[in-house]
Amino acid sequence: MNSHKTYTVDEAQAKLEHYCAYQERCHKEVRQKLRDMNMIPEAIDLIIVHLIRHNFLNEERFAKAFVRGKFRIKKWGKNRLRRELKFREISKYTIDAALNEIDLEDYYATLDALVQKRIAQVKAPNDYKKKKKVADYLLYRGWESHLIYERLNEALNG
Repeated sequence: MNSHKTYTVDEAQAKLEHYCAYQERCHKEVRQKLRDMNMIPEAIDLIIVHLIRHNFLNEERFAKAFVRGKFRIKKWGKNRLRRELKFREISKYTIDAALNEIDLEDYYATLDALVQKRIAQVKAPNDYKKKKKVADYLLYRGWESHLIYERLNEALNG
């Protein structure tokens, strides 16, 4: 973006309406975008209030869309989802509400499928090493360790 371009509040507001309409955004992203446009703090606050009032910006809607998308497409577990939302400065209440939207049956079925897929992919000399490699992969994706080991033990010792 050209750092010398200046925007009036109305121009910036129109630009941000489009930015938020295109994809759900969190307050942190919007604030950063306005900073990148060299808007002064007073204008940033004014525009954010406008975006919230006109429903372009809604953190709960953002959090729920984020959780749905990252769970469905990237198969992230709740720990990773929580960490990523915290990083985006979403409140604990909103994070909990978004995570509660995940159907538990889907959640466990997704984990089971990931465990099976990863076990088939991992080449290791023994079950212990295989278990560790699969567990590390799933921990990185934010799955809860007690669930991982429960599923791995069933899969490899069952």
